[in-house]
Amino acid sequence: MIRFLKGLVLLPVAILVVLLAVANRDAVRLSFDPFSPEAPVFSLTLPLYAILFVAVALGIVVGGIGAWLGQGETRRKARERRREIRRLEGETARLKTYAPASETKTAYGMAGNRTALPAPR
Repeated sequence: MIRFLKGLVLLPVAILVVLLAVANRDAVRLSFDPFSPEAPVFSLTLPLYAILFVAVALGIVVGGIGAWLGQGETRRKARERRREIRRLEGETARLKTYAPASETKTAYGMAGNRTALPAPR
């Protein structure tokens, strides 16, 4: 089902990409020299669709890096919480091994010589 939905979404996108590439296949000059537009020091002559695809890909990469950097605090908190959980699980296991059997079967699982709770009325 998911494979069908992917195809349903990606097929029109692929058709649009091919149409864009066919319609914009003329070569254009991409110049990186703002001071001499007639004879630029560094320029590339590429099809327009290639320049557009590179710009979109670059935008995706930069956006992904920005999102990753923005989630740094969340990832740090998750790491700290995983460490704390492992520490508490180890401590719980250690306490269970040292607790006498008579203390482990009391009300709410708390240590001590407590009696069971009274029956509800």
